[in-house]
Amino acid sequence: MPVEFIGWTAPQVASEIIPATGPVFSTDVLTSTARVHEAAGFDRVLIGYFTNGADGFMVGAQTAAVTGRLGLLLAHRPGFIAPTLAARKLATLDHISGGRLAVHIIAGGNDADQARDGDFIDHDARYRRSDEYLHVMRRMWTETQPFDHDGEFYRLRGAQTSIRCRQEPHIPLYGGGGSDAAVDRLTPHLDTYMLWGEPLADTSAFMSRVRDAAARAGRMPTFSVSTRPILARTDDEAWERALRILDHIRKSPWAQVASTRTVENVGSQRLLEVASRRDVHDTCLFTALATATGAPGNSTALVGSPETVAAALTAYYEIGATSLLIRGYDPLNDAEDYGRELIPRVRERVAAIDRARESGQPPSPSQASATSGSPTTSMAGDR
Repeated sequence: MPVEFIGWTAPQVASEIIPATGPVFSTDVLTSTARVHEAAGFDRVLIGYFTNGADGFMVGAQTAAVTGRLGLLLAHRPGFIAPTLAARKLATLDHISGGRLAVHIIAGGNDADQARDGDFIDHDARYRRSDEYLHVMRRMWTETQPFDHDGEFYRLRGAQTSIRCRQEPHIPLYGGGGSDAAVDRLTPHLDTYMLWGEPLADTSAFMSRVRDAAARAGRMPTFSVSTRPILARTDDEAWERALRILDHIRKSPWAQVASTRTVENVGSQRLLEVASRRDVHDTCLFTALATATGAPGNSTALVGSPETVAAALTAYYEIGATSLLIRGYDPLNDAEDYGRELIPRVRERVAAIDRARESGQPPSPSQASATSGSPTTSMAGDR
């Protein structure tokens, strides 16, 4: 099946190596990031959830207004507005975007961050709440008669809505988490389970856990894997760039925070455990960057030439990841490079694999190494 590429959009450009500058909300920056990703061939952009940042619903509406094809993946934490209101807001944004919306459910992995928005329930309770929240939202989108609900967190009488999602039966539901609570509580609702970039064997094993839980609920989700590709013209140049990024982070406030932060998120704990084994896994998965930052999120990199990284991304597709979230350390320049050098190569490799599967034959070496064009000399690693 076609592979989906997810990027990012935000009203301010920043990364672990690029400090945020300028206003915290710039319509020009938001427009630029969205249009760069659309021109690069991304299918969706992730709109993050931040306890100190702009409202994602508004960011999504603006992103939809300045693009024509690009899909939205809106990060949303259950618990701060009622699920009935969330259902109406999401359905409205789906209409505003012309049916381009998906939602990424984040239960929350850090007690202090949750407390900033006034939430003090514990980790497992957050996943129980997310389970109930999604149950109510799906009923709002699909049931035609008013309904009552009595649960652990929500009590409703006569809930109903006149606005439903433009997409049928409703917008796609994404989500993830590394804990047993995440797998057990979210899997019955999700269309796509999102994973951070771990070694292939670990990723495959985790996918099996999710598939087993999904089967018990009569579901069959797809998977997304998130990584931070670091490209250059050659593998050696890419590794030189990766080590410069690592050195920069180790001298930055990111490293200071990482050295004192208690890691509560199970997904982050998994990345740090992987990194503790060695710095490089598989062909080019670089985990030292996760250690340097404390693995607060998507923080493992795929390092190499466009061919090397395309092959590594395709390997995730071959074990079941039909969606790939990629974000660079030089965000806008990297997004342009991904569109020119990486996305076409991966799409061509995936198409070759799919053709071979349909014919019942393994892909030939030439198909497996299919490329789209040749590397250019204007990559972010050379700027």
